[in-house]
Amino acid sequence: MRDVASRPSATSWGTRAPVTPSARARLALALAAGKAAAAASRVLRVGGGTSFPGAVARRIDPRVLQKAAAASDADKVVVTGSNGKTTTCRMLAALGHAGGLRVTQNRSGSNLLQGVISTAVQGADLRGRMDTQLLLLEVDEATVRLVAPQLGPDTFLVTNIFRDQLDRFGELYTMARGLEAVIEALPASATVVLNADDPLVASLAPGAAARRLYFGIGVEGADTLVPEHAADTIRCVRCQHLLSYHAVYLSHLGDYLCPQCGNARPRLDVAVTSVRPSPDGGGSEITVETPAGAFPLLVPLPGVHNVYNAAAALAGAMALSLPGPLEPARARRSMAGLRPAFGRLEEIRAPGRRVVLAFVKNPTSYNATLQEVLRQPGRKHVLAAHSNTVVDGEDFAWLWDVDIEQLMPRLASLVISGTRAEEVNLRFKYAGAPAAMTQVLPGRSAALDTALAATPPGESLYIFAGYTPMREIRGIMQRRGWVPASWKE
Repeated sequence: MRDVASRPSATSWGTRAPVTPSARARLALALAAGKAAAAASRVLRVGGGTSFPGAVARRIDPRVLQKAAAASDADKVVVTGSNGKTTTCRMLAALGHAGGLRVTQNRSGSNLLQGVISTAVQGADLRGRMDTQLLLLEVDEATVRLVAPQLGPDTFLVTNIFRDQLDRFGELYTMARGLEAVIEALPASATVVLNADDPLVASLAPGAAARRLYFGIGVEGADTLVPEHAADTIRCVRCQHLLSYHAVYLSHLGDYLCPQCGNARPRLDVAVTSVRPSPDGGGSEITVETPAGAFPLLVPLPGVHNVYNAAAALAGAMALSLPGPLEPARARRSMAGLRPAFGRLEEIRAPGRRVVLAFVKNPTSYNATLQEVLRQPGRKHVLAAHSNTVVDGEDFAWLWDVDIEQLMPRLASLVISGTRAEEVNLRFKYAGAPAAMTQVLPGRSAALDTALAATPPGESLYIFAGYTPMREIRGIMQRRGWVPASWKE
């Protein structure tokens, strides 16, 4: 780990008022109230205390996160981007544990400002001190501009940028400008970890003072040289000429070159040079090349998107100079025990049936999930649930870029739910879903029961759900005793 004495404090992000006795008292009161709110949430079973405590603490002391961060000697890591944040954080936490570190993180995925503050509240004593060596925070793309100045991250990791909830984030370049502002404010002692295979992410803040590390996939003989039809960044970010690809691995992610201005993928610091299906078909066997050497690694989670998540986590570990995690044996042990984060192709045992819960929120995540589902044998019984809450986004135009048509030849039953059930039903209708096998039930409990009833014993029900319906449906399963609370995992 880097020398704490050489690390800039949170004051690097702006002038901080002296800590007076009244300021310390206010912080202690905010932390005590937040901890009480967390305990009450769990006792009353109105949540796991992953968000509400932060709202309570911030109401009492708006600078509670900044004060707790300034009082901590831990390495502070922020992971943001459109997809893969939760899984990347779990992988990076596993690598940290393998190196013998105490890790504090928002493991439940509560990544808005109040969720981040809740993590700090529950990890700190009443003086704001956290007994941890690695403070690891997944942060929503639209929220990171509020969190980073208060936290003062030592490592800032961006997974990717995809078109996602336009009403919340704006278009791609609006999101990129927000991330650039954060990177440009980082001190030279900080490290930015970027996905080199994403042309927009790789181009962020080229003149920033922070050190840069790039991760990506460098496998020869890729299956395709053309981005999928729903891909986003397919033009050069410098001159807007159409990019040429030596290899495409996922959506627009790959080894690219602009034939007009020469802009190309940066050199990879952490490169996945081979990818093979694992013997059990539930993950990937990869080879990773780093400055410390090459080694094989089993990623026990399916899909190329999880290969990217593993590469991101390894690059994050390298940025932090964590003790041990990039040593091959420790890296393999830490990854071997990983299980899907809740809602990420999470397998759940319902009475007599297997349920696969998949959180999908944009064309890329939906298409990648569909590909993994279709690799599994058997007919597909489906429950699709989407809502238009503030955190889900109100614009559902992206559904028309999801390749739902590829599901139709194997569709056996379909239930559609959520506050936008009729709109989702229209999309499935145009994809070719027969009306005779489709039921529209906006209520989540009724929809789950109906979908399970339509799934014969011994077969699988696949649930594709946005954030709010996913939490609601999983909450129903929790009350029925099928799954633990997400905050306990």
